[in-house]
Amino acid sequence: MVASLGVFGLLVAVNNMTDYGSNYEFVRHVLSMDTTFPGNALRWRAVSSPVLWHIFYMLIIAAEFLTGTLFSFAALQMARTVKASAEEFRSARALVPVATALGFMIWFFGFSVVGGEWFAMWQSHIWNGQEAAFRFFMTMLGVCVFTQQGD
Repeated sequence: MVASLGVFGLLVAVNNMTDYGSNYEFVRHVLSMDTTFPGNALRWRAVSSPVLWHIFYMLIIAAEFLTGTLFSFAALQMARTVKASAEEFRSARALVPVATALGFMIWFFGFSVVGGEWFAMWQSHIWNGQEAAFRFFMTMLGVCVFTQQGD
């Protein structure tokens, strides 16, 4: 499960780098708030700078890559210690909560709090990533809780 989350995070980052334009459009529309409800009183929050759109997007990609790397490294450590003592295995799984916390910051704080509420992404029928983000961070939380259970 941890390795799958590692592959997921890395694949999302690689996809965003190799097809930069597709999800850049997502970030651009969310930050510019151009598909929220007409007359939206929150539009003063909109970001209209292409430079800032790129910076936001690059930060997202970097965090996705780091999340995938941390989960992958945790999975490797866990695999190496699967037949070791319980104490060694417990130590090997210590990175899972760290990777989960970073993933939570991206897909909950970034997409639900910042995108969803600050930039009113929930108002857009086209550029709303909250449901997908919810699936991502809930999966990470579930795997984290499972891996941290006692022996």
